[in-house]
Amino acid sequence: MPSPVKSRSRRPAQPPYEGIRRWPLHEAARVIKSGGIIAYPTEGIYGLGCDPRNGDAVYRLLHLKHRSVRQGLILAASDFQQLESYLAPLSRELKGRVMHTWPGPVTWVLPCRKDIPVWIRGEHHSLAVRISAHPVITGLCREISHPLISTSANISGQSPAYNPLAVRRIFRDQLDYILHGPLGGTGQATEIRDGCTGKILRAAKARSSTLK
Repeated sequence: MPSPVKSRSRRPAQPPYEGIRRWPLHEAARVIKSGGIIAYPTEGIYGLGCDPRNGDAVYRLLHLKHRSVRQGLILAASDFQQLESYLAPLSRELKGRVMHTWPGPVTWVLPCRKDIPVWIRGEHHSLAVRISAHPVITGLCREISHPLISTSANISGQSPAYNPLAVRRIFRDQLDYILHGPLGGTGQATEIRDGCTGKILRAAKARSSTLK
């Protein structure tokens, strides 16, 4: 919301999320709600996203990436409440360990509910989730009122994209919207940890790395 004014001259409205204007964020959210696939900036690389509840959209995304459904995908959220309907109840100890790193660029693999679709969890009984501190991700999740699929903008096994031009070169006109905005500054994909063991399943990967 814009700050109150003290004179008759009205100040221009400030963008609600750092580094991105209101209209592009609304448009990206509209595309997601309509079943489309977007590219968007994340903590360190450009990602692809869609509505995780829309199986057609998720399978199309997997096809674009040449990624097997068996691998599962990451969900990014703006708060823990958005993840509760996807996760099995967590012990107080486990939830405390996880929440200590959130919001932030750490993805946790946690036990999920039995009714979570295979197109999200893959062949696993767990789910990779993250509460992001990136203003674009949190803004999108608030706009759509639920988590967002978060996977690297690349063909599986190849280098990820770090800007909209690179996204366009990889996917041409196959995406429904490319949301421009700043990366989070980590310069790498997020670390992934196993919630039950605390083991690091994927260390944060630098720019030269390839991602699945």
